[in-house]
Amino acid sequence: MSAEFVIGLAGQALYTVLKVSAPMLGIGLIVGLLVSIFQATTQIQEQTLAFIPKIIAVFVALLVFGPWILNTMVDFTSHLLGNLANYIG
Repeated sequence: MSAEFVIGLAGQALYTVLKVSAPMLGIGLIVGLLVSIFQATTQIQEQTLAFIPKIIAVFVALLVFGPWILNTMVDFTSHLLGNLANYIG
């Protein structure tokens, strides 16, 4: 295995992780922004108010995007394991 191969494989793994985590992070960001705007307009400065809606939104996003995430991870893993002989040899 060459260094270029390992770097390329690590790049593919990082890209897959970013692609898989993007829906949850994006929805958490949007909900956090909306809660912050709500807190600023109503002047409610409760610390837990920011966390609970974000946690619920991320869990809902995980339920909605779960099958797509699983497909993406299985595709990456099957591609990696399917070509394992080519990678080692």
